[in-house]
Amino acid sequence: MKYYIIAGEASGDLHASNLMKSILKKDPEAEFRFWGGDLMMQVADSAPVKHYKDLAFMGFLEVAKNLRTIFKNLAFCKSDISQYKPDKLILVDYPGFNLRIAEFAQTSGLEVIYYISPQLWAWKEGRVSKIKKFVDEMLVILPFEKDFYKGHGVKAHFVGHPLLDALSDLPSLDQAQFRTEKGLDQREIIALLPGSREQEVTKMLQLMLSVRPHFPEYQFVIAGAPSLPKSFYEKFVEKDVHFVSNETYNLLRCSRAALVTSGTATLETALLNIPEVVCYRSSRISYEIGKRVIKNIKYISLVNLIMDREVVKELIQQELNTDNLVEELGRILNGRTREKMLKDYSALREKLGGKGASDLAANIITGN
Repeated sequence: MKYYIIAGEASGDLHASNLMKSILKKDPEAEFRFWGGDLMMQVADSAPVKHYKDLAFMGFLEVAKNLRTIFKNLAFCKSDISQYKPDKLILVDYPGFNLRIAEFAQTSGLEVIYYISPQLWAWKEGRVSKIKKFVDEMLVILPFEKDFYKGHGVKAHFVGHPLLDALSDLPSLDQAQFRTEKGLDQREIIALLPGSREQEVTKMLQLMLSVRPHFPEYQFVIAGAPSLPKSFYEKFVEKDVHFVSNETYNLLRCSRAALVTSGTATLETALLNIPEVVCYRSSRISYEIGKRVIKNIKYISLVNLIMDREVVKELIQQELNTDNLVEELGRILNGRTREKMLKDYSALREKLGGKGASDLAANIITGN
């Protein structure tokens, strides 16, 4: 079978790569053409048609400024699919782009599988009609999404969360060796996960690093995103501020706590059992637009959304300041708040189910 896969972000690259591995177990002769990143490239042993770092536009203003590029990519993608003639098209999240491709593919007679639902339950609920019309199989990874789609007359398969697969496959880690290799001393680590886009990282790191004078007994380590060069981070590295490139999971496993920009990383941090404070700040215009578009959502972090209650503290917009960061970070380094959060993390893992999401999704996709 020939599969055409489109993943437009780093998290999509991770989950799509594990899905590809599972498809190959069922269909060893499978061929892949894909939009994604380095992890998918390792599985397919070929370069992506487009790398996700050339596709990621964050926020309403950035999308508006790059509309010409987005439309060019859409046209190119449709042409490329037509030439490749895949047996199945697999779309991974990335809704603004992928739903347009789903419409094109369905009208072209291609079978369309959507793996990892767009967050339609948060905003643009009207897009469910497009899912219903243009998607043959909907594979969701959050337990409440199946009921959401059922309420709209769409059959969806809950396959479990693929992060459980990715994290269960991690090799054992020699923490002492990791610290030595990265030039870290024996003090406990506070990990900083500022995001993956340059503008976002600059803004978030400045805020995260502002807490340093209040925690001199800790060392702060920045988790570098694979989409940004090491040289970008050099201006933030100084005494007691270190940088680790593209080894976020290993860094977290060595950490006492973390400050994390809202996104998939909040769930990754929780599943690795590291207490965290969730941080989010965007431009005032983007935030005000977002408040009016997003509805019926009490939280921004996946951890709290899945549990439907506050497990991790979220500092949003003006609440994200040095004083609040210092207070919340102090609470999760020791004491009752830390103990309760770790207990809640255990309940979170139970709610997401066990590992096997990638294999279950591959079973549905290949018909095995």
